[in-house]
Amino acid sequence: MSGNQIILSTLLGIVLLLFMLLKTKIHTFLALILASIFIGGFGGMPLREVLDAMVSGFGSTVGSIGIVLGLGMMMGEVFEVSGAAKRMAYNMIKWLGRNREEEAMAFTGFLVSVPIFCDSGFILLAPMLKEVSRQSKKSVVGLGIALASGLFITHSVVPPTPGPVGVAGIFGADIGSVILWGIVIAIPMAAAAMFYGKHMGKKIYQLPTDDGEEWKRPRQPLMVPLSPVKMDEEGMPGTTNAFLPVVIPSILILLGTGGMMMGAVGNLGEAIAFFGNPIVAMIIALLIAIYTLTRRMSRERVVEILEKGIQSSGSIILIVGAGGALGSVLTTSGIGQNMAVTISQSKLPAILLPFLVSTILRFIQGSGTVAMLTSASITSPAMQTLGVDPVLATLSACVGSLFFSYFNDSFFWVVNRTIHITDTEEQLKVWSVTTTIAWLVGLVCLLFLNALL
Repeated sequence: MSGNQIILSTLLGIVLLLFMLLKTKIHTFLALILASIFIGGFGGMPLREVLDAMVSGFGSTVGSIGIVLGLGMMMGEVFEVSGAAKRMAYNMIKWLGRNREEEAMAFTGFLVSVPIFCDSGFILLAPMLKEVSRQSKKSVVGLGIALASGLFITHSVVPPTPGPVGVAGIFGADIGSVILWGIVIAIPMAAAAMFYGKHMGKKIYQLPTDDGEEWKRPRQPLMVPLSPVKMDEEGMPGTTNAFLPVVIPSILILLGTGGMMMGAVGNLGEAIAFFGNPIVAMIIALLIAIYTLTRRMSRERVVEILEKGIQSSGSIILIVGAGGALGSVLTTSGIGQNMAVTISQSKLPAILLPFLVSTILRFIQGSGTVAMLTSASITSPAMQTLGVDPVLATLSACVGSLFFSYFNDSFFWVVNRTIHITDTEEQLKVWSVTTTIAWLVGLVCLLFLNALL
């Protein structure tokens, strides 16, 4: 295989992949598999070697993160049906107090998106969002941006959400470390988006009417007494029960990561490593969720909920595995070495390669998950050759996937339609600009971490 031939095949393979995603009825999983075969075969690899690389890459990637994804999706279904997400939102508002509703919305999104997809989380919390706007007389636009940003940013950069877990698997990064540093960079990203949301709330002052079915735009913000926002708590689980399934695994995984960093040894070290393993932590979390959030449900209903979560995880696991297959073909083909040489001869920091590829793919085809997974698959061979920290490479691909959400992104429509923003210019200002601000702040944080670590 010549270097030029494999480079050409890779470029053509990416074009073919984008064509299948944008212009055909082919599913993302099949598109990634076909692109892998094309790149390997057209690049001069023996077809048997292409298939072996695909099987190896698929198995190793799914083997490292498939269980975590399945457990996470089941827990997300339990959270959605039980009302735990609404309880978390209610308590954030109550604890942070009046005039801090935007902070409460951002923090709620930050936590809720750990077990629940951001699309589902925003729709689930939309009634609460409108009620807070109605009572506080704060624009639903500013509140909506804060909530959506918290959901979207955590969903994009902090495991155990599917995209970051898949990317970590492809790069071979420690999930605990990705969680730790993902939270570190997600906080300033969410804060910047929230402050922009406050600004937009003043520019587009929109409130739901008392019946919640219509919308109005007063000429100036309405003043209301500084009394706590009241919400209907009927059907919600208790505060402790709602938070435990999220807090406990996060603590266990972070303790496990910290223990490994500090070199814990002996029985204590083994215990920390075992319970801090993401698989064990997620098993514990799911068991806590089942036995604290579903007490009033029948066994059949709980099994039905968990089954739905398993079904939802299947598609994600296949896509992640296909991304691993593509990465394995590219590694075997030797293009990683060619990319590494090119990067080393340029002035471009190696850490930016996954970021730039993910940014471009995100803008072209709209899906942040597909963008980050494909970027990881394409760039992992070069990152390995250049010795880039797998954790930073993972965050690089994840942050790049936030760039300029617009018409080809389903969450763009979920956010704008839910808060009734119909004008195209306003839609772009409300959500496209917000995600780009988060993307830019994430880039700055990524470069800072790269210089620091």
